[in-house]
Amino acid sequence: MRIAGRIKTMAKTLIQTVVKHLQHERARLEDELHRVTAALTTFGKVYMQGGKPRPATTIKTRTISAAGRKRIAAAQRARWAKIRAAKKSPKKLSKK
Repeated sequence: MRIAGRIKTMAKTLIQTVVKHLQHERARLEDELHRVTAALTTFGKVYMQGGKPRPATTIKTRTISAAGRKRIAAAQRARWAKIRAAKKSPKKLSKK
């Protein structure tokens, strides 16, 4: 009877240990599942809005008219002409 009592006690202790480990594993898995759910939610919001991922920035290409290009070219030619003229005839420093 004494041996049977010890066996029952050992079995009970073993079962309690196994149950404790299983509860710990369940808590760990629940934590991991919460993290996976959060990641899915985040990625789902990004990719499900509009059906396609949006680019980080949208760049609009601007076009300029031929008349605008001519005005810009004329202004640049005038700037270069001014620089060339300044190089040909250097200003004399006046003494005060």
